[in-house]
Amino acid sequence: MEINGEQVNTTLSYAQLNLSPAILKAIEKKGFVQATPVQSGAIPYFMDWKDVIAKAPTGTGKTFAFGIPMVEHIDPAVQEVQGLVLAPTRELAVQIQEELRDLCEFKEGVRTVCLYGGAPIDRQISTLKKRPQIVVATPGRLMDHMKRRTVRLDKVQTVVLDEADRMLDMGFVRDVTRILDQLKQRKNMGMFSATISREVMDISWVYQRDPVEITVRPVEESKPDITQYRIDLDGRERKLDTIAALITHGEYERAIAFCNTKNMADRLAGLLKMRGISCEAIHGDIQQRMREKTLERFKRGELRVLVATDVAARGLDIDDVDAVFNYDVPDELENYTHRIGRTGRAKRHGVSYTFISTISEGIRMDDIVRNTRAEVQRLKYDKDGCLMLVDG
Repeated sequence: MEINGEQVNTTLSYAQLNLSPAILKAIEKKGFVQATPVQSGAIPYFMDWKDVIAKAPTGTGKTFAFGIPMVEHIDPAVQEVQGLVLAPTRELAVQIQEELRDLCEFKEGVRTVCLYGGAPIDRQISTLKKRPQIVVATPGRLMDHMKRRTVRLDKVQTVVLDEADRMLDMGFVRDVTRILDQLKQRKNMGMFSATISREVMDISWVYQRDPVEITVRPVEESKPDITQYRIDLDGRERKLDTIAALITHGEYERAIAFCNTKNMADRLAGLLKMRGISCEAIHGDIQQRMREKTLERFKRGELRVLVATDVAARGLDIDDVDAVFNYDVPDELENYTHRIGRTGRAKRHGVSYTFISTISEGIRMDDIVRNTRAEVQRLKYDKDGCLMLVDG
């Protein structure tokens, strides 16, 4: 881990972070003892009301890095919004609220609310009337509430942009800046991201004051244990047979298959169901209630495969996937990293397969390997129809 460009190797236990008994009790209940590097780096500065910009790989505990000090700073006696977290997707917003709710379990009087589109706004307005101190929201829905004057942000002390790169890349720049401009009593701001894009830096330059820069690199001890394969196929029609065979014969109990489009995700889910594989698709055109129900079924083990688009899968709280399939080669290098990062978590071994059926897919995959320096093994069908490892 680097803090302001200097290498720092200290990793702390939660007991060393000067946290309140209520927060320590909540963390202990979740079974955590050792803080992750990004938590060890960010929490002390957040507790001192410093601005923080943190770059860390997906799955490294960023929510607790800002969530713990945010909850610590909340005054339960003040019935106003004091902490605000902005997230790019509904799924990530829901996940963040769940983790914050866990942290608040033993701190009486602290309430949270999650605001996102695709859900009844009246229900959210009713929750806001209970005077929550922490709001987790997607920018668009938060703007809706601000226009209706159903939420007030003039007492917000801490604001966090989570998955900042994705949020700004999705076109939320204007909404984000309008929201930040309303936070007249803001004491500190955090920006957490897997990559630090130009848009992220622009927001930092305008809204942060001498931010502490924390970088957690995907070094060996934190890098997921993932064996990566590419499978070269003679035509796109071979993809379905290949994924069905790998899921069945590989005995993968829980897998995610990624497609580049919503239409392809629906088609693949339907075709896998016809092969007798329990499967559902998740993407932006599916109602939020149905998406949440599908995710719960997948987590409970009722679905063997989740077929997802990149936007829908960003930030999903799923950490024990056996395998990831890139049914379509991602258009962006960054999406490849996020996709395969769904597996190989929590010190478990994971595996990823990327299907290559056209020259353009092969070129994109070559770019991904070159730029990520990933070790990707090549598989191909032999004349007997068996998948074989290709040397070199």
